[in-house]
Amino acid sequence: MMENDPATSSRPVEAPVPSSATGAARNKRYTLVQRVLREAGIGIALLLMILAFSTLAPHFTDESNITNILTQVTINLIMATGMTFVILVGGIDLSVGSVLAFSAMVGGLVLKTEGLPVPVAIILAVLSSVLVGMGCGFINGFIASFWNVPSFIVTLGMLNVARGAALEVTNARTLFEFPNEFNAFGTASVLGVPAIFLVALALVIVGWVILSRTVFGRMIYAIGNNEEAVRLSGHNTFYYKVAVFVISGLTVGIGAIIYMARLTIASPILGNGFELNAIAAVIIGGTSLSGGRGSLIGTFLGACLIGVLADGLILMGVGDFVRQMITGGVIILAVIVDTYRARFALRV
Repeated sequence: MMENDPATSSRPVEAPVPSSATGAARNKRYTLVQRVLREAGIGIALLLMILAFSTLAPHFTDESNITNILTQVTINLIMATGMTFVILVGGIDLSVGSVLAFSAMVGGLVLKTEGLPVPVAIILAVLSSVLVGMGCGFINGFIASFWNVPSFIVTLGMLNVARGAALEVTNARTLFEFPNEFNAFGTASVLGVPAIFLVALALVIVGWVILSRTVFGRMIYAIGNNEEAVRLSGHNTFYYKVAVFVISGLTVGIGAIIYMARLTIASPILGNGFELNAIAAVIIGGTSLSGGRGSLIGTFLGACLIGVLADGLILMGVGDFVRQMITGGVIILAVIVDTYRARFALRV
């Protein structure tokens, strides 16, 4: 019988690494890589664009122009915030521009109601605009989820319904002469920052907390990644899918009020094409069109990138048609980059 080798017997035996620890490390590395690809990538692109326009575009860094960029970004950022929730579950909302106009017209009618004290009229106008937006969002989400109809088709129908309703409620008239107290908010600023931009920023922060720190947010990501698995685990995905469209409608209603205060009018043709800008901000910000991947930080950066691009091109004297072509090219590039992000994610 052989004796144990002292050198061998004294060597400590290493315990195998638990598979759970390995999985946790892998998930942590995956999350880090995804975050770098999304937020850091778009952040660097935005920074480079700012540096380029600071050199090429006259007056780009003037305080008045920076304020103008923040003001221009506001509406798109608000709408893109709600759109992020929808796209994260693999949906799309093409009706937000028309719903913006419908919400604005209803809010404008309430705001101009005779006999109401100004503070009461403003509160009721905000509530009515938000409720109209949420109502349209609920209809979109309910039809798409209950009858399993692609949200693309449902919201395309709502696009026409809401636009027609916006024209019908005032017989295609533009509303104006709102109370000065209401209009003043559109031009107000806090420490040099437009107040309306601070509202948009607050919505982004609240949305980020919901998506990253709540069970509801985790369910949104889970549904976007694998809805069938979520359903088989005992969760009813119907309510979550309806909820994201209601959230989108809520942000559109808020955006309608801010748009009215900024322009001091409410027109039934407001919001034409706004849905494309909102979707572009979300996709450029790194949220996948297939759902399950993305963040509101990326959406914020994407909306800022679109605003900076438009402003810089205007200051450089680029014509409207060329600006549209460049913006479209940036959107296409973002979609191509998204496909590479998805492929890389599968290999990580």
